[in-house]
Amino acid sequence: MPIPRKRLRELLDALLASEGRSPEVELSLVFCEDDFIHALNRDYRHKDRPTDVLSFPQDGEAGLLGDLVISVPTARRQAASHGHPLAAEVEWLFLHGALHLLGYDDSTDEEADEMDRRARRAQALLRSSPPRDLDRGSTSVPGEGPSGLDHGREPG
Repeated sequence: MPIPRKRLRELLDALLASEGRSPEVELSLVFCEDDFIHALNRDYRHKDRPTDVLSFPQDGEAGLLGDLVISVPTARRQAASHGHPLAAEVEWLFLHGALHLLGYDDSTDEEADEMDRRARRAQALLRSSPPRDLDRGSTSVPGEGPSGLDHGREPG
């Protein structure tokens, strides 16, 4: 796994807190290769190319936030092109995908900017808070795979 499970749980807790959402959610996460995410992107979004992250919302009202799929090779390429570690790129993709699961979209520049602000706010909250009790929410990582609609953002 390119990032520790504990860190992912902390990121999700910080995001949910910053959004005023209950921490009582389940989220599945799959780290994959480009060919796997390419097939999902083709089948669900009709885009015949790999992408960095795909989000498959489930039933948020029932505490089933959804599934995230992150391509490690794409994340690695993006991290190299931005000059930061793979873990930082995976964190960003995780937050971005989780925001899609919470209902945010990035179809316009304004929406994308708003998602970026929300992700940065969650990161800032995590940096400024003392360690939390991670047993509050139920986050299952890794997950069992995608099963829904895709709201992934194309790599930039």
